[in-house]
Amino acid sequence: MTLRIRLTLLYTMLLSALLLVLALAVLTVMQTSLFNGVDADLRDTYGQYTNLAERLSIRPYSVTPTDGTETPLSFSEIRRTFPDYRVQFESLVGEDVSELTERASGSARDRQLLLSELRMTADQLRQTPTVDPNAPIHLTDAELLRLLRDPNHQIVLTTPVKEVGLPPVSSRVLVTLTEFAYGRNFDGLTKTVATIVYFGRSLEATDQTLTTLRTIVLVIFLIGAGTAAAGAYLLAGQALRPLTMVKRAADRIGGQTLAVRVPEPQTGDEVQSLAHALNRMLDRLENSFEVQRRFTSDASHELRTPVTAIQGHASYLLRRSSPNEQQRESLTIIKNESERLTSLISSLLELARSDSGVLQLRRQPVLSLLLLQDIARELAPLAQAQGAELIAGGQDVALEGDPDRVKQVVINLVSNALKVGSLHIHLQSTPELEPPRKAPGGAAPKGIPGVRISVQDDGPGIAPEHLERLFDRFYRVEESRSRDQGGAGLGLAIVRGIVDAHSGQIWIESEVGRGTTVNVWLPLGNIPDLDDDVA
Repeated sequence: MTLRIRLTLLYTMLLSALLLVLALAVLTVMQTSLFNGVDADLRDTYGQYTNLAERLSIRPYSVTPTDGTETPLSFSEIRRTFPDYRVQFESLVGEDVSELTERASGSARDRQLLLSELRMTADQLRQTPTVDPNAPIHLTDAELLRLLRDPNHQIVLTTPVKEVGLPPVSSRVLVTLTEFAYGRNFDGLTKTVATIVYFGRSLEATDQTLTTLRTIVLVIFLIGAGTAAAGAYLLAGQALRPLTMVKRAADRIGGQTLAVRVPEPQTGDEVQSLAHALNRMLDRLENSFEVQRRFTSDASHELRTPVTAIQGHASYLLRRSSPNEQQRESLTIIKNESERLTSLISSLLELARSDSGVLQLRRQPVLSLLLLQDIARELAPLAQAQGAELIAGGQDVALEGDPDRVKQVVINLVSNALKVGSLHIHLQSTPELEPPRKAPGGAAPKGIPGVRISVQDDGPGIAPEHLERLFDRFYRVEESRSRDQGGAGLGLAIVRGIVDAHSGQIWIESEVGRGTTVNVWLPLGNIPDLDDDVA
């Protein structure tokens, strides 16, 4: 996962969390406000009801007032007076509010006895003007005790309430414990009865408002989260653009392009400091590589003259003098080792020229299959001497390159295959529309046509742990065998230098026991149109 994606996810999660907290806060405040409004309306309505309470006929004893002054308020009048409310009464005959409160504060046994008495009385004397009598509002023990212990003897509940012939509706119910005078007894005294009054109001409108608000908040949250994600992605890309430029420039820097420097964006932040530090590091690396190249080149030049003299004198003594057998053996060893040293010096000089970017290429049209066939004919005697077979095939592709250098590459690869004891070596030429894989030091541009030259053998193969280091200088898979064969571990390094000079790619595919295939991809370059006869 890229840093840009991680930053986008982080910013989006933070902003989404902030929006979520804000949405929950808005919903909570709105719900509380709406419920408080409903509760306030219930209390106002209950106040209106108490003004009519003296006209309400509560008959726990079925006693008719003696003076005839009270006019009972019938159920139809209650429905007409409070059409939008659910009303229920429960008379508690023989008790007053203060006595009930005192008993509710007693022992657990007293409280349980009190609750049983109240429920029995309430069930017998319940009146449900606007509530289904078969589904009245019930208080739990905990709610009834809360009502008795509350200083104002009021509680507010949210519970389903059912009307006759209608399904239950979620309602907000104000429950009040109070005393009402319902008339005078035979002694002319006013009789009061403790009564639990239920006033409820449907929450359908409130729930619909909250549902609409939740939908709006959800839409705003989704839009906000999406906008935050898009904005975070763009801002992260803008912030990381200088770092991307530095990365691209760093990818283009290789052993032959150490003079290139990464751009230093004038942002005044850590990215500018990083680019400046990279450029200072590149300065040090360039100086170090330059010192190494100069030393290799100078040392090779200085060694060439004495080594050539040693080789010449050894050859002269072998031809013009009459050494004995022991002297001849010593002179032969001196001559062979000087030739080996001369070859090593030549390789070091070639690598030095390649590192400094002055490897000269004599570019001209080259026919790939024809070149491979020439190499096969040239190396056939050497292959036959080792009992090996060398076959060239594939398609003939015209490319622009240095034929001598390309030939040097293929001969080096074939020589390596013969050294490991391969019996069948195939040289193959195949056209390719673009580079098939990432090249060392950076990716080659796509869409460039080229040709792939493969050298496949049936040798012992190479273990995977060696594949990545085969192009390192002086690296040899088998130290003893390489020294016996005269190898110094520089052949593949020179091959890669030549391929790089052609802007090509080289890679190795190998499996132990199944042989090795070395692939060289070279771009076609600027090839003029050739007539079929010429081809």
